[in-house]
Amino acid sequence: MAKSAGKKAKLTEEEKLRELRKKLKKLKGAVKEVRDGVASKFEAMNKPQNPVSPLAPERFPDLPLIRGAEFASGAAGVKYKGRTDVTLVRLAPGTSVAGVFTRSSTRAASVLDCQAKLAGPVDSSAGAAIIVNSGNANAFTGKAGQEAVDSVTGSVANALGIPRERVFSSSTGVIGEPLPVERITAIVENLAGRLDPAGAADAARAIMTTDTFAKGAAASFEGDGGTINIVGIAKGSGMIAPDMATMLVYIFTDAQIAPRTLQRMLSARVDRTFNAITVDSDTSTSDALILAATGQSGAAPITDLRSAPARAFGKGLEQVMLDLAQQVVRDGEGATKFVEVRVTGAADNADAHRVAMAIANSPLVKTAIAGEDANWGRVVMAVGKSGAQADRDRLTIRFGDMVLAENGWRAPAYDEAKASAYMKQEHLVIGVDLGLGKGRRTVWTCDLTHRYIDINADYRS
Repeated sequence: MAKSAGKKAKLTEEEKLRELRKKLKKLKGAVKEVRDGVASKFEAMNKPQNPVSPLAPERFPDLPLIRGAEFASGAAGVKYKGRTDVTLVRLAPGTSVAGVFTRSSTRAASVLDCQAKLAGPVDSSAGAAIIVNSGNANAFTGKAGQEAVDSVTGSVANALGIPRERVFSSSTGVIGEPLPVERITAIVENLAGRLDPAGAADAARAIMTTDTFAKGAAASFEGDGGTINIVGIAKGSGMIAPDMATMLVYIFTDAQIAPRTLQRMLSARVDRTFNAITVDSDTSTSDALILAATGQSGAAPITDLRSAPARAFGKGLEQVMLDLAQQVVRDGEGATKFVEVRVTGAADNADAHRVAMAIANSPLVKTAIAGEDANWGRVVMAVGKSGAQADRDRLTIRFGDMVLAENGWRAPAYDEAKASAYMKQEHLVIGVDLGLGKGRRTVWTCDLTHRYIDINADYRS
């Protein structure tokens, strides 16, 4: 031992320097680890949060109970721990189901599954169910995507004692990531044991992703022999563009309506509601709207679309659909302005729609609105690029009640100061009359701010 110690004591200067360098390297590594940890925490503390949209409704609405519909929500940890991210809905035997879905050619597995089930034989005697998860879209996941859907819907079918063909699923969130099926199926039994007719509001919160507020709407009217209620919940904030359904939407009614009639009533109202909104012109892979009629109201069945009850139901349904669609625009990622684009005088309705959407989707128009700049020239640009028939000398452009341009030129009474003052309002109306015919269309959009970039740049983190 003494000999060994003697050798250690006789280390050369070069060896001593080498030992010191090793210790210094370790010390630098420890300092870097602490510094990076502090920096990470500081960044997290100062990272912009997602505040509630300034355009949000004052409160979530009071929703009437829908007999035959029960809801439960829970935290499965699909993406975030401790966040409510799964909703289960049980629907009574006799329920009719209708739906409309995205036309994306890269549709998610759940969308394809729902479409196949609605197109197949219908046996409503066993009831139905809907299960929705947020945090993962289960889109572009290949064969594993359908296997995940089968596993989730099969778990619900077993828990509720209904055929898997009557279990409809939706997934929303990140595209291209395998769905963590076991996390969802692990809480299905618990959800089944907590189903509650009063759980629709919690269900609306559970399906949120980048949404800043939960979305709900309702309508009631007197049917033939009893009151009929309609309740809807939705999620949607970004990746919003018309092509049905622009978001996830679930509407429930206690009316008694056969599936085919229900589908006709739903499809007839899509273009004036969900296909008349846009946030960013991007169509999602996962868009779905499911309408369920439990038939539990005391009112007589609605069978004749020309009858007074059918007209009242159609009016109430469209009211709920439009309310939810406009709430999505009001929650557009980073939105500070709610914008209504009214196009009249087009050669036909199709041309009116082209012009309206060209204006609503234009980044130049939307950024001018965000900057409160009354740049009506950008509206002129959007009309010209739309592909619709237009004549410069017949065109009239309005902001609110103010005529800014007409007869191919700036309006003689144009007042820049008044136009700029108008742009400071939260709700703006852009009016365009093409002066060519009777075609008309109104669509809704929002402005485009830097906050939209912030939200989407960090979406997966």
